[in-house]
Amino acid sequence: MQLDNILAFKYSPELKEKLNSFGFIKTFEEGETILNENAYIKAIPIVLKGNIGVFRTDDDGREILLYYIKSGESCIMSFLGGIHNDTSKIKAIADEETEILFIPIDKVSLLIKDYPQWLDYIFKLYHKRFEELLEVVNDIAFKKMDERLLLFLRKKSENSGQKIINITHEHIANELGTARVVISRLLKQLEDEGKVQLGRNKIILV
Repeated sequence: MQLDNILAFKYSPELKEKLNSFGFIKTFEEGETILNENAYIKAIPIVLKGNIGVFRTDDDGREILLYYIKSGESCIMSFLGGIHNDTSKIKAIADEETEILFIPIDKVSLLIKDYPQWLDYIFKLYHKRFEELLEVVNDIAFKKMDERLLLFLRKKSENSGQKIINITHEHIANELGTARVVISRLLKQLEDEGKVQLGRNKIILV
């Protein structure tokens, strides 16, 4: 079954079977938009493989990364918006090739009633996302951009399991909500400090 390797559901074969029977699978290429802001949410995603970046966009079109959704996780924003028939407040983009199991909204409410493990899964996700959003607020308010940049690179490396990060300076600037020239300058500074090695459209964490 599709969820056999997802730790969160190993203890509940019946719930896993329900999710597999209710859901449908789609694969997204790196950089492909999964959900746009202001779109109505028809199904809740559970990541089977890959990573999703979740962003917030301002009125000028600038984006800032809020958090990543990894394998075995879902998007609490989608839960809340879907259950209340509200539009999405975030944009979700595949950070790499990503396989997702989508659970229709009407089935999500049914699972909440019948399976306490499902509600427990949602609450744990809510707690984790709340902590991650607090970290974003803390980083923006109290950390310098060079610190935020290094944390960003380490998180990208952790998500991919690779020390080599294939990414452009422009992409980093968009995700951190700053200018490309700022990122280029700080990356050169990090390279001089021996923390990274720079290549063409790639960064190697030392």
